[in-house]
Amino acid sequence: MSDEMQLANQLCFSIYNASRLFSKFYQQALAPFELTYPQYLVLLSLWQHDDQPLHELGAELKLNSNTLTPLLKRLENAGWLTRVRPANDRRQLNVKLTDMAKTRQSDIYAAISACASHEKLDIAKYETALAVNNELVNALEATLA
Repeated sequence: MSDEMQLANQLCFSIYNASRLFSKFYQQALAPFELTYPQYLVLLSLWQHDDQPLHELGAELKLNSNTLTPLLKRLENAGWLTRVRPANDRRQLNVKLTDMAKTRQSDIYAAISACASHEKLDIAKYETALAVNNELVNALEATLA
């Protein structure tokens, strides 16, 4: 087997491993709020743009409704958001933050920042990695289109 086919030399494995570690990293910061990493991503999207139609939220998060719906139900049951059908279009479903979610936003941001400050993350390398990863995602999406 050639060296490039070794597991340690596979970019896909490295990205998979980084994803797994990011989940653990965020899990530490989010545990006091009883949130999972995917739930945090939903809240991040809604903090940027509240009262989103379900299909737009799913598109932004790159999640199908069969993955997103149970996530939203758990967040709704925990008091973070509501799902509402607008009176003018009962076929539509909008997702809105609750007052609790708006109030806890700064606490959650502070917890994430505190967790990140304890880690050995070089912000310049982080930003470079993000840019390279975004290029990779774009290239893969174009290849799969």
